[in-house]
Amino acid sequence: MKITRILLFCSVFVAGLVPVFSQDEPRAAWQVTRFDISADTTGTDRNLVVHATITIKNVGAGAGSTVSLHLSPKAQVTAAHAGDTVLNAKASPEPRGNTQRISLKLPTSVAPAAVVSLTIDYRLAVESNNGLASLSPVGDQFLPLSSWYPAPNTPYSLRGADVAPFHLAVNAPAGEQIVSSGKVTGSVVEQTLFGVPFFLTGNWDVVEGAGDAKGISAYLPKGASADEHKNAERLVAFAQAARSYLSTTLGALPDSQIRLIAVSRGAGFTDGGTLLLDPAVFRREQIDSGTALQVAQAVCKIWIGGITSVRGEGSGTLTEGLTRFLATQAVEKQFGKDAAATEQRRERESYSSVARRDAPLAVTTLFDDTYFTTVSNKGALVWRLVDHVMGRDSFLSVLRAQMQLGAGADAGLRLASLRAALAEKGGVPVKALLDLSFDRPTEMDLQIGLPQQKGAQWSAALRNTGNTDVSVSVVAITESGQRLNVDTTIPAASFGEAMFNSSARVVRVEIDPEKLYPQLDYGNDSMPRSPDPQDALNEATRQLGTQDFVKAESSARAILANTPQMQEASIILARALLGQNRVDEAEKLFRSLLELPVPTPAAIAWANIGLGEISLQKGQVAEAARRFNDAVRADAEYASSLAARNGRIRAETAANMLQVDPAIRSFIGQLDRAISSGKKVELEPRVVSGELVRFISGVVGTQPEFWRTRVLRTEQWDADLFAADVSLETRELGKEQAGTALYILSRSNGNWRLLGIDLFEVR
Repeated sequence: MKITRILLFCSVFVAGLVPVFSQDEPRAAWQVTRFDISADTTGTDRNLVVHATITIKNVGAGAGSTVSLHLSPKAQVTAAHAGDTVLNAKASPEPRGNTQRISLKLPTSVAPAAVVSLTIDYRLAVESNNGLASLSPVGDQFLPLSSWYPAPNTPYSLRGADVAPFHLAVNAPAGEQIVSSGKVTGSVVEQTLFGVPFFLTGNWDVVEGAGDAKGISAYLPKGASADEHKNAERLVAFAQAARSYLSTTLGALPDSQIRLIAVSRGAGFTDGGTLLLDPAVFRREQIDSGTALQVAQAVCKIWIGGITSVRGEGSGTLTEGLTRFLATQAVEKQFGKDAAATEQRRERESYSSVARRDAPLAVTTLFDDTYFTTVSNKGALVWRLVDHVMGRDSFLSVLRAQMQLGAGADAGLRLASLRAALAEKGGVPVKALLDLSFDRPTEMDLQIGLPQQKGAQWSAALRNTGNTDVSVSVVAITESGQRLNVDTTIPAASFGEAMFNSSARVVRVEIDPEKLYPQLDYGNDSMPRSPDPQDALNEATRQLGTQDFVKAESSARAILANTPQMQEASIILARALLGQNRVDEAEKLFRSLLELPVPTPAAIAWANIGLGEISLQKGQVAEAARRFNDAVRADAEYASSLAARNGRIRAETAANMLQVDPAIRSFIGQLDRAISSGKKVELEPRVVSGELVRFISGVVGTQPEFWRTRVLRTEQWDADLFAADVSLETRELGKEQAGTALYILSRSNGNWRLLGIDLFEVR
């Protein structure tokens, strides 16, 4: 453990639950109270030009005469002012966090609780587009983690990034829409809730919610199909259901917008009610489990983070962990307990992969490589446990009271204050639980021994390696399948025993069947011991990959015996059955996956692939093509996308349905010649500006001896975006390679450009 982390842990341990506010600091501490930013993306030099005014408040206990702002290292400051006073901006690199520090000497000292406005003019160079910062003919995108705007505090700070109301004016190319959070009027954004400045430009079809769903909208790729519009309406309806449920949970929601935006990169980002989603989300035939959770969590963050700011140490446990716990409840309300249990299992399994190297939640920051896995998943597990111990009504009453106290205040909602209020309400057991969960890394492991018969009873030895007493349920299963439950308490770092009043033979026992407690090892929670689900899944996947279908079937059935909701295991079982030519059994299982209320994207994809293969066997080539097409549209992960595209080409070839756009074929022929030339001046004009920068450099550096592309199939994704399945033959540095790839193409004013290369299987 690093020295800095030890010191942080010690400071938290000594402080206990005493709130640590910025005002307690003996020196100046700065906090943004408002952002006013003008951004211009219309230049031709790949620079974002920004005029930013930030109003900052001294929330420390001492006067301040200097301010340090963080900004992207690609930014070049051209002017800085405090009012009419010109300031000298001194730039220096930050060793961590991928920013530079802009130091400003103020003209006068700023007293505690006083405010000052600073204006910074700068140019931000964007050499290569990515999900955080992009300047592109197909749309611009600037998200907070690109550090495109100046602020004293960043997401890497122990007390979190600056959040505040913001005004944003964007000068974008003519005809492009501006998207952010808050109220958007033309090119101007006004966010009255707490938030972080961000914006996107581009062209979308907008589906507006009506009636109870008013204020909720989905932004689809321009030219989206009728099916995509229907899917968007389904997502808008779910967002409304989540908003309605959370309103009863967290209190009335003020007038605010919820936007679900289709983006090619940056999916998953959310702030102020705006959520970025992969376009595939709108192409899928039903809402998938991951998207449902994302939407519910985005809605929840309007309350926690928007109406009430979240500040201070451990803020991620609130903005990510607490909102995920509440979002899971919204998913359960809409789709049932099995859907929620599936999400809780994923949270548990994701966290268990880092449980032995996590930091205390209260001091975890983005500098920790386990940050999102820990604060989101362990955080959600901890809040679920606190809710269980206190009772739902008591827990929510404390949370709502703390949110009301923090709304509009400098302090906002803080983990320290919430912990103190929960401990006061719940007493010593809750305080001990909170201390253990937030101030220490995970140390608990609940263990159970083999069941033993003692006269007319059965017993199981229990162990608790944690540093607090636990009250848990223990379940026993008899030979006839009867479930026997007992509740017991196991002292801290001690042993216990569960007694079952039954003479029937007990064949299996399990401690904490609801998995309420975060643990180091969930594998020893039952006896006979079950294999680790992820390890067992990996082994079943390996067996399927080697076409050992019998063993893959056996492994999948063993997993499902312990975790029946595990869709990944159901996929392997169905594919293993199909591999053994047990078509009827496989088809039934594939169809059952698609009938789930919220299947995973992978379940949607592989179920349709399986049904497509079955249709091909039956000679139903048109139906097979439709199934493979649905699998392609699911766009779940690499393996299924590759299998779906290959299957679709086979089916459409058999059905004589393959189509190739002659204009795309002609352009790709030109592209081949440009690549073969090895000349940057030939290749760059045929690639979208800022895209495939490394690819261009590689081509120029090696100059392929030949590069031949055969177009297999083309399709239109939206008004100006196309995809081409291709086969490639290349020779570079004397090495011949062949395979397939997916070209992504953009068309603007009749001019074609290469936007991306995916699924590159050239070997």
